Amino acid sequence: MTFFQRLTGVFANPRPTFQAIAEKPAWTVALIVLILLAVVTTSLITPIAQKDQLQMMKDNANLKERLGEERFNQMVQSMENPSPVRRAIQTFVVGPLFLVIGLLFQSVILLVMGRFVSTQGSYNQVFGSLIYANFIDKLLGNAVRVALIFWRKSTFQVSTGLALFFPKLEFGSTPYMILANIDFFQLWTFGVLAYGLAAVFKVDLKKALFVSYGFWFLKTLVNIALGILGMSFLR
Repeated sequence: MTFFQRLTGVFANPRPTFQAIAEKPAWTVALIVLILLAVVTTSLITPIAQKDQLQMMKDNANLKERLGEERFNQMVQSMENPSPVRRAIQTFVVGPLFLVIGLLFQSVILLVMGRFVSTQGSYNQVFGSLIYANFIDKLLGNAVRVALIFWRKSTFQVSTGLALFFPKLEFGSTPYMILANIDFFQLWTFGVLAYGLAAVFKVDLKKALFVSYGFWFLKTLVNIALGILGMSFLR
């Protein structure tokens, strides 16, 4: 299979596609494309996200009191006039680096979890399967999110998770963080990933779903905890 056949197969016919990926986990081109998608997404939403963050910062009297007026004003000024070099580093270096490190680490956890159900499979196979499964979230999911952000002209209250059905929830509140992290594209991603894990570990789909969604559950808990912790700093 070519890269484009695998890419379309992830969406249209995942079982044989992930079987082919497990047999020959050629992931270099796929990883490069994922990185490019991340760069494009970040470039599109950064101006809007910075405007939202600046407004939230200015409206936060508690943060101003906690930091002190001088330090607070310095932070506001740096956000109003972001360095082009800093923005470029964030977009083209930091973002892609975090993406790759995240995929590498997630593959380790998935392999460890897979060992509870099978002695088959290699790290390279898990890594390749995870990369291709992520096209659901990073290609289609991000396309929907970017469209919603441009439509609303804000990154706030933009969700492809359960928070979508509760528009009156306060952005950044604990209920919002929980519901936003139960994301439809993430659920789809890890459902499709189960086909890859079944082929890698040579187990039935039920066991692969247990591993895949078990990992999703742990990952979601971590994301919720980090989100709540981050928002607590701004309160």
